[in-house]
Amino acid sequence: QVQLVESGGGLVQAGGSLRLSCAASRSIFSTFTMGWYRQAPGKQRELVATITSGGSTNYADSVKGRFTISRDNAKNTMSLQMNSLKPEDTAVYYCNGAGSRSFSWGQGTQVTVSS
Repeated sequence: QVQLVESGGGLVQAGGSLRLSCAASRSIFSTFTMGWYRQAPGKQRELVATITSGGSTNYADSVKGRFTISRDNAKNTMSLQMNSLKPEDTAVYYCNGAGSRSFSWGQGTQVTVSS
C-alpha cells in the first residue's frame, strides 16, 4: 500500500511563499496523474493542481499563475510551490492521485495565511 506524506506547511503572511512536498513510499509519480488538494474549514476538499505522467500540468483558476506543481521521479517526491499567498489559500493541503488511481490519504500539511 502506498503511503503519502505531506510536509512544508506553516504560517505565512499574505503575499508570502511556501513550498510543499509530498513523499511516496513507492514510485508512483512517473506512472499516475497526481494532484494537490486542499480542504479549508467547513468546505469540501478541492483539487488545485495536477501533473500527468507526461509532465503536463493543470491548475484551478483560483491558484493559476501563483502555484506551480512539479515532481522528481527519482526521489519519489512531488512539490507545490505557492507564491503570492492569500488568506483564502488557508487550508490543509494533501497530495493524492488525480486520474484513474487514488491512494490512502495522508495527514496533510496545514497552510495558514495571515492578512
